Amino acid sequence: MRRRTFALLLVFPAWLGACDRAPEAARPTPPSAIADRTDHVDRADHVDRVVVEKAARRMHLVRAGVTLKTYRISLGRDPIGHKEQEGDSRTPEGIYIIDARNPESRFHLSLRVSYPNGVDRRRAAARGVSPGGDIFIHGLPNGTAAAEPFAGRDWTDGCIAVSNGEIREIWAMVKDGTTIEIRP
Repeated sequence: MRRRTFALLLVFPAWLGACDRAPEAARPTPPSAIADRTDHVDRADHVDRVVVEKAARRMHLVRAGVTLKTYRISLGRDPIGHKEQEGDSRTPEGIYIIDARNPESRFHLSLRVSYPNGVDRRRAAARGVSPGGDIFIHGLPNGTAAAEPFAGRDWTDGCIAVSNGEIREIWAMVKDGTTIEIRP
């Protein structure tokens, strides 16, 4: 047990810098590449909105005003307030779009959030800083055997994290172009 804990402590920090510092090549995904990951979801379950409640650590998948699924989430390590600049470990707040997906992410699947938008860029420019970017909804780091070290912790650099099973379900239910509202 001690050896496993020590190994986790050595590897865990490398995972932390992954959300908004290292760009991910987000690109359209051929259906054959994800079919085995999403066969259990009925295509009629696609949602038209994702709502994130940061304070409650909840994410809701919504269609026609009705919540279909709710997930417990982890956020950036400094979750209070809107993301202001690259490296601040905050999750942005506002209305964005899911604009791409990456099946070959360093995490178990990832959906890109369209942060920063024009307002975010102007605010950052006025302060003379980069707004950051590469904000995703994603699963756990690839190669992670257990979710326990991540459960109930804010461990990302600003992304929204869920379990691997949950991201497979979200991946299938959330199409590119879906609105995501991230509330305080």
